[in-house]
Amino acid sequence: MFYYLLKYVLLGPLLRLVFRPRIEGLEHVPSSGAAIVAGNHLSFSDHFLMPAVLKRRITFLAKAEYFTGPGLKGRLTAFFFHSAGQIPVDRSGKDAGQAAIREGLGVLGKEELLGIYPEGTRSHDGRLYKGKVGVAVMALKAGVPVIPCAMIGTFEAQPPGKVIPRIHPVVIRFGEPLDFSRYAGMENEKAILRAVTDEIMYAILSLSEQEYVDRYAAVAKAEDAERKAEEKRRFPRLPGG
Repeated sequence: MFYYLLKYVLLGPLLRLVFRPRIEGLEHVPSSGAAIVAGNHLSFSDHFLMPAVLKRRITFLAKAEYFTGPGLKGRLTAFFFHSAGQIPVDRSGKDAGQAAIREGLGVLGKEELLGIYPEGTRSHDGRLYKGKVGVAVMALKAGVPVIPCAMIGTFEAQPPGKVIPRIHPVVIRFGEPLDFSRYAGMENEKAILRAVTDEIMYAILSLSEQEYVDRYAAVAKAEDAERKAEEKRRFPRLPGG
């Protein structure tokens, strides 16, 4: 109930006013049955914009930190994500990936839409990064199509670290469903999983027209943060500078 209250009354109209999203290819999202919607991830606002424009309910696998934050802000964030039907996933430890896959398959087993960002984290610089193979495992195990999706303009509207988004036009573009039934029963073969994931990422890239980086986003983000910290140590800002 709260999901639809957010979508149609509380949050949806506000998002449409602020971002003025233009929707392309919505006909590619099936009106019934299980499917995975795999998109690029540029902004915190992505979590809300895509559900706001879809006709069906979609469940995202959200990082556990959204549900465990301290203080009033943390409790409100947790309440919001729980009420919106999002599933917390612990991304730490060796079993984190398997936990996410189990949760995702549970959503698909109920003939629902599952939203996932194959990059695993938000892009820190607006580029598209290498996808993780979990999306391929779920697609093959569940035997469901994957609909590629590109969020365009959300990085400019709300880049990482910006709490209040700017008023900026956004395009949400859905591509034709990708069918991987030819790989049925091969979800344990690493080469197949990599090939399926790369095909999904190429479809997203074709829709988004981003620059592609053949590295994992989390690694690139950590290295960039380390580089900036080193530059700050080497060239400290002078008082008043």
